[in-house]
Amino acid sequence: MLRGLKPRVERPMHPTTSPRRWMLALMLTPALLWLGALVVLPHIDLLLLSLQTRVGPGEYAFSLAPYRTFIDEPLYWHTYVRTAVISLLATALTLLLAFPVAWHIAKVAQGRAKLALLVLCLLPFWVSEMVRTLGWFLLLRETGVVSTLLQATGLAAQPVELLYHDATILVGLVYASLLFMVIPLVNSLESLDNSLIEAAYDLGGSNASILWRIVIPHAAPGMTSGCIVVFMLCLGNYLTPTLLGGKNSLWFTEQIYTQFITRFNWNQGAAFGFLLLVLSSLLVWAGLRLTRQRLGAVMQTP
Repeated sequence: MLRGLKPRVERPMHPTTSPRRWMLALMLTPALLWLGALVVLPHIDLLLLSLQTRVGPGEYAFSLAPYRTFIDEPLYWHTYVRTAVISLLATALTLLLAFPVAWHIAKVAQGRAKLALLVLCLLPFWVSEMVRTLGWFLLLRETGVVSTLLQATGLAAQPVELLYHDATILVGLVYASLLFMVIPLVNSLESLDNSLIEAAYDLGGSNASILWRIVIPHAAPGMTSGCIVVFMLCLGNYLTPTLLGGKNSLWFTEQIYTQFITRFNWNQGAAFGFLLLVLSSLLVWAGLRLTRQRLGAVMQTP
């Protein structure tokens, strides 16, 4: 009766399994500590701080008053919506400008020309954001280079003030974010096989159809990754909108700075910061749903 039964063979455990797990845990520990101490815990503290209100010297109680203040004050939610809209517009403009640049670098330029173009894109970031933003003052102020050229060519009869406009804020945001859109696009387009494009031309495909059916679907992860990074940078930017937009820039990060630094109202500032986090998360989620991209695939894009 027992002839058909095979004896159970126990496989010996590899002696390297346990050391490998310990090595993996040891390697992940710094990253986990960094995420926990500098990302997770501050956001939890931000949320808890936003759900409190001061009732006396050093005494706080649970309250939704900071969020009610945001809803009841039109200036706050108007600035909130305005910041989101301009950030989305800046992201779209950055994508439109970066795509042909990335295509030329990935598919047209060769050798040293390719390297030179990448260096030119990187060159403005060799100086601080403050210096780059102040450089726009030299160009766009009333006595700046652009105004002087307009008067010299007869296109303007008097000095032209180009600062402190929404268009100026957009220019500054696009300029500050262009590199972060070009690099993901270059990495995505470089992996596109040129034979696919040649075959599409041989089959009678037009430039528009090839771009829409082959190039854009292949570059979609890079486009989505670049848009996420650029949108986050624009939404959380403080220096560029404040300097180029002036006192009437109406940027939400400026409202957060005012609550924390000027008014010392940390509960209200925490509520504004958490609302900005919710806004960015929702818009990124909506962008992933619209483009039908998975976050894991997008994050793997260099």
